[in-house]
Amino acid sequence: MVIPVVPEGEMMILVTGATGNVGSELVELLHRADFPVRALTRDAGKARFPAAVEVVEGDLNRPESLAAAFKGVDKVFLVLPGPGQESEIAAAARSAGVRHVVLISSGAAGTHPELMIGRSSLQAESAVAESGLSWTVLRPGQFASNRKQWIPEIKGGGVVHAPYGDVQLPTVHPADIAAVGFSALTEEGHEGRTYALTGPAPISPREQLAAIGAAIGRELTFQEVTPEQAADQMRRFMPEEMVESLLGLQGGVLTEADTQVLPTVEEVTGRPPRTFARWAEENAGAFRS
Repeated sequence: MVIPVVPEGEMMILVTGATGNVGSELVELLHRADFPVRALTRDAGKARFPAAVEVVEGDLNRPESLAAAFKGVDKVFLVLPGPGQESEIAAAARSAGVRHVVLISSGAAGTHPELMIGRSSLQAESAVAESGLSWTVLRPGQFASNRKQWIPEIKGGGVVHAPYGDVQLPTVHPADIAAVGFSALTEEGHEGRTYALTGPAPISPREQLAAIGAAIGRELTFQEVTPEQAADQMRRFMPEEMVESLLGLQGGVLTEADTQVLPTVEEVTGRPPRTFARWAEENAGAFRS
């Protein structure tokens, strides 16, 4: 694959996870603001981006495949696929001449370092900080887009089964994470900063389902299950330690810090964070039969 040469003095930004919920929003923001942007994907043939966006193939699970993606890049938005490759990816970026990394971590890094998600997020943060790269860390809480996991049940009959139905968390819109990432990539003054990100208000799974129902014009039913029942289902496709982490962060080990609404999105971007209801309205088509 041939990567166009970036004109001298012109900043190129690489977005990893470019087809994901946050990455796709960020690519669009950078494109609309006329920043040179390169999108990393495992399959360039299936990617759909504006013509001005460079698309490059690579796999973060194979750092040796990233040379073309990093070539000529000044800044990187980094979404790591999982623990194990952090140091190698950061070293490859620095070797290629990358100057600054904006890393998607997790709110659990600050509130629950004892859980797998918190521990692996801290590991990633340390790897980037110790690489010698300039960095900004984003620590979002629960993503609104996690509720896409309910699509099969909503389309299949409208009854959603989940634990901790009335536990309220300040769920964050992926577009707000992208907006903070945009600021960190395109403005000065964000180097060495760690931003914990939340939505504007706590909202429970039961209330989230009601918002989705309102967005699609359907009566939906929330059927609460026990954490044990949820764990039995989750163990079918993920390891025990991940099950423990996810259930803990949904309600099993929450503290006041997990439920606190933070002003970070507005402080960084200059506008208030989006509500879950807005996310539901914007994504209503995904939930309609």
